[in-house]
Amino acid sequence: VIFNNKLSEEYDAWQQTEEANTVFENWLAETDVKKLISNQKKDKQADFDVKSHFFKNVYKNKYFNNNSKLGAEVNEMLLKWEANDTEVRTLWQKMNQWVYSGFGETYERLGVSFEKNYYESNTYLLGKDKIEAGLKNKVFYQKDDNSIWIDLSDKKLDHKLVLRSNGTSVYITQDIGMAYNRTEDYNMEKMVYVVGDEQDYHFKVLFETLRSLGLPNIDGFFHLSYGMVDLPTGRMKSREGTVVDADDLMDEVVNLSISESKERGTLSELSDEEKLDIWTKVGMGALKYFMLRINPKRRMVFNPEESLDLQGQTGPYIQNAYVRTRSVKRKAGNYDASIAANYTLQPLEKDLLVLVQQFPEKIQQAAKTYDPSEIATYAYELAKTYHRFYHDLPIFRNVESDEAKAFRLQMNEIVGQTLKTAVGLLGIEMPEYM
Repeated sequence: VIFNNKLSEEYDAWQQTEEANTVFENWLAETDVKKLISNQKKDKQADFDVKSHFFKNVYKNKYFNNNSKLGAEVNEMLLKWEANDTEVRTLWQKMNQWVYSGFGETYERLGVSFEKNYYESNTYLLGKDKIEAGLKNKVFYQKDDNSIWIDLSDKKLDHKLVLRSNGTSVYITQDIGMAYNRTEDYNMEKMVYVVGDEQDYHFKVLFETLRSLGLPNIDGFFHLSYGMVDLPTGRMKSREGTVVDADDLMDEVVNLSISESKERGTLSELSDEEKLDIWTKVGMGALKYFMLRINPKRRMVFNPEESLDLQGQTGPYIQNAYVRTRSVKRKAGNYDASIAANYTLQPLEKDLLVLVQQFPEKIQQAAKTYDPSEIATYAYELAKTYHRFYHDLPIFRNVESDEAKAFRLQMNEIVGQTLKTAVGLLGIEMPEYM
């Protein structure tokens, strides 16, 4: 964040210099300004500032590489890193260990694990090798400054830098190496990159570059373009420091779960350890469900308090349905399940049974569309229908027949199992009590 602020100050000051003005005038002489303005949205054309557009969107990266003193220091450090300079590598390893330790704690808390980790620091060398081979085969071309590029203009993707003039790698260099690593390790038919929609262009370029290099199974590579998550306070930007720490966010939803539970006065008969386990499951369930109930491609606003609403489309609402199924099961005791075969179902029971039978189909649909919100929505609909079933049809008192009771107890068990499995696919745990 400090570096980003210092770089912005340096860039702002440079824009006032004669050198900057010359760079802008040269660009202006080669640019169709009328076409540039016409490409803007109609409501923004009148206020469009060509000079601001140039410095903000056109020249910013070039400034960093060509003019910036800070950029020169960064590039020098990168060269030292790639040359295995002892001091730079030692500092890098120390900072990396901080990061991986922190990641490990957060992932463990989220219940996330990985079969294998790939590190950019290992994949960039393979990426460089593939680029060198591609240069010989005329997949890439080299400019006078020795930088290496690929021309994807026939794919409407323009020209893309794949290796800097000083020989150091860029993001796509590492991604090329990683794609080959993964292909060698798994020989997969499909690979899904789950990355924010701000990287849409990058992955289009990456896939076309890999296709040009002849990587097997490239047609099975897919970018699941994820909509970004905002908070009620606005958009998060890591380089500006306007971010929310994942651990802080988890603490917030768990603490909200604790306070709401205490207000309702529930769980008083349980031990402190058992209470904390339930509060954690409810809080984390609220967080995960709220994130996953939205189609991945849509941008969303995460509201911690809304995520814990017991009456809305939330994780706790679904968990509450499951807790009810467990409560009914504990009360049921022994009964003759076979007599349920003689029972004639009521409309609401048919609706519930149809929903349960749809579960495998919903999983297939979610897999086909790469969309976990299909399962999240299904779990909500099943929970909502079960809540109606629970309220409208007696199971113990005033039940019309033993056959009805036997059927409803079995229906209760099946719904509970299905709800637990469904949200389990979303990484959400079910509590026994709430």
